[in-house]
Formats: sequence, C-alpha cells, structure tokens
Amino acid sequence: MAVSWSTHLETVRPFLAMEVMERGMAMSRAGAEVVQLGVGEPGFPPPPEVVRAVTSALEQGHTHYTDSRGLYELREAISKDCLHRRGVHVSPDQIIVTNGSSPALFLAINLLVDPGDEIIILTPHYPCYPNLVAVCGGVPVFVPTSPGDGYLADVAGVKRAVTNRTKGILIASPANPTGAVQPAEVMEGLVQLGVPVLADEVYDGLLYDQAVNTSPLAFSDECFVFDGFSKRYAMTGFRLGYVIAPSTAIRRLVSLQQNLFISAGHFVQTAALAALVHGRAHLEMMVGEYAQRRARLVAGVRNLGLSVPVKPLGAFYVLADARHLGQDSLALAFEILERAHVALGPGRDFGEIAEGFLRFSFAAPVDAIDRAMEQLHKAWPAISRM
Repeated sequence: MAVSWSTHLETVRPFLAMEVMERGMAMSRAGAEVVQLGVGEPGFPPPPEVVRAVTSALEQGHTHYTDSRGLYELREAISKDCLHRRGVHVSPDQIIVTNGSSPALFLAINLLVDPGDEIIILTPHYPCYPNLVAVCGGVPVFVPTSPGDGYLADVAGVKRAVTNRTKGILIASPANPTGAVQPAEVMEGLVQLGVPVLADEVYDGLLYDQAVNTSPLAFSDECFVFDGFSKRYAMTGFRLGYVIAPSTAIRRLVSLQQNLFISAGHFVQTAALAALVHGRAHLEMMVGEYAQRRARLVAGVRNLGLSVPVKPLGAFYVLADARHLGQDSLALAFEILERAHVALGPGRDFGEIAEGFLRFSFAAPVDAIDRAMEQLHKAWPAISRM
C-alpha cells in the first residue's frame, strides 16, 4: 500500500548548514581531517558548576517529571536574570521552560497563527524560522535588512509589510547569521507598530565593542521573548530554553506544552539553575575569547578575498560575501568541503537575500580556526577557478 505523506510538510526545507556539517562528519569517519566552522557550536565546555550540578542532580533522583512550566526555582532565577540583563521585571508565572528555544518558538507561533496568517521575518534569518511558521500553517513574510546600515531592521519597511493577517514580527538580536544588534530606537519602533514582537534573544550576552542589546520587553509586556542556555553557557546538548510571554497567553501555552512536550528534563533544569547562579564569570571569559577569535577569523576571511561588509557586534558568526565565486552557495560550500575539508554554512540557508554568501562561525577553538584558514588558503586557487 502506497503511503501518502502530509502535503503541508513539502514547504519545510532542509537545514543546509546541518547537511554540510553531516557530510563533513561522514568524511571525518572516513579519515579526513575536517574543520567544522558551519554550525553554532560553542568551543567551550559548560561552566564547571553546571557539570557538577548534573552529577548531583542525578544522584539525588532528579529524573522525573516537573511542573510543565518548569521548576519554580528555575523560573525565579530566570526572572532575576531578566532583571539583571534586560533591566525588566517579569513574573516567574510569565515564563515557560522548554526543551530548547526552538520548541519555545514553536509553542508561540502555534498560539498566534491560524492557516494563512502571516509572520514577518527580518532577513537574513535563522534557517528554521520560516519552517516553523509553515508547519503551523502560517505564511512567512520577509523584510530585508542591509549590510549598509549594519543589518538594522527597517521599521518603515516592516510597517509596509503589515496586513490584517499579520500575527507577529520575528526578529533576532543579536542575530544569526549577521551578528546584528538592534538599538533601542529600532526595537521601540517595532513595538509601536501594534503587532506582537517575537524576539529571539538566545545570543544575548555574547556582545562585542560595547554593543548594548535592547529587548522589546523594555517597551511592552505584550511581546514574546525566546532564550536559552545553549549559546551563553555552552550547553547546546542540554536542550533547554524558555519563553517569556504575556500573562494572557500563558494558559494556552501551558496546555500546548503539556500535550506536546510534557516538561523539560528535571536534572537538566537543575543544571540550568547552576548556570544562572554561577555562570557569569564563565560567560565573561568566553566573550573575551570570542572577541579575539572574531578578529582572527575576520582577518583570515578577508585575506581569502571575501568581503565582510559588517563586523558582527554579537553572536559568533561572520557572514561573508562570496558572490564573485557564483550564486550557488550550497554548491560552493560542498566544493570547499571537498577541496579544503572545511565545513561552512551556505548563505542560501539564511534566505534568498543571503544567497552567494557564506557563514563562518568563530565559536570554534583558535587552533581549529587557524587550521581552517590554512586549509582554505591552500585550496583557494582551485576553488576560485570553479
């Protein structure tokens, strides 16, 4: 009997940076020395207090369900962290802890979108955003940003894109893949459009050159903020995030959480609590190291003849213009992988506006960045003749 698959999933595109990474992993298993600079994997362990907290939590039996909203102690700590980093007080009752920030986004988009409704997405964008909208039956509407002004959101352009079907404005600050950090006046302008702002702040805290990130929570409590522990505390494998939501949305979000995910892991939440209590010095150390890696990578990429139009102010990515080598960034990324054994993120992943670009991550260790640059320089003459 032939199986008929759901047609709405045909709109979901592969995560291309992951496909390049996975091809690189297969090459490594076959004996090649592949350097992974295509994914956002922090090149540090978690804070040592987090590692000890995991062991202690397991020994103490923290292996059962928790409140679907998350441990109250953790939500209290997130509330305090929000006041410290964002200067905004939110109640622990406005916080739902999830299995990563992507499930938090999925919950909120499900809440907001009926079939045919629209979510505005600032682009270049994280590859999964439009797929999350599409899976929920929504329509992604892209508003471009430009390197000419540091990839700042065009508030007037967003306003022109708003229709009676618009249910949210999705923006990341600091942004993946551009490293853009939105200033207060831009974020306030977006909030004043009267459409819920959905702010992905998972890279908040990874800031350089005295950049200051401003949350929409500073201007309205009718927005949604998504955050987590993967990037700021090098806890990607822990899969823990959260959403801060308007109080009127919590009951419905909790119902979705209960049905779709039940709750995040107990011992993982205990580890996250340790990160919030003890992880500040570890974060400061990582930011200092990332700043040096950023300088090293930007210089190396420019030495290849690629343009880096904007030095990133946040996160840990460099979006480089490689359009002079052709418009098919996926083919270019695979060619680089085969010839130089360096895995990069193809610009197509981040929206049509980024086609022809390549994303480099400076989250990798310094020796990995240096090795990647050396391998790229050796292979570059052949790559340039493609």
